[in-house]
Amino acid sequence: MSGPSWEDETRRTVLEGRAILERTAESLARSQHTAAETERVGEEVVSELGAQRETLLRSRQRLADTDNELSQTHVLLRKMKLHVFTNKIILIVIILLEICILAAVCYIKFFS
Repeated sequence: MSGPSWEDETRRTVLEGRAILERTAESLARSQHTAAETERVGEEVVSELGAQRETLLRSRQRLADTDNELSQTHVLLRKMKLHVFTNKIILIVIILLEICILAAVCYIKFFS
């Protein structure tokens, strides 16, 4: 009687060990699948981040170019303001000279 019971116990232990090994193998397969999926997602994220980096670098360059052009425009506007101011002063001087000439002509015509 002890023979079959020992064999049954051994067989049960072996079957339990085999079941544990199969579950472990399945768990490892799931872990490998998850790792492969995680790696694929990681590669996609890295690729997308690289594209976003390139976009940001181009935007940064465009911003620097715009800032440079804005500085040049500011200088040009300052020059234009100076020219407008100079033209106004010249125009005022010309008007004053015309008024003086007109006054002199009127004085000469009516008081001479």
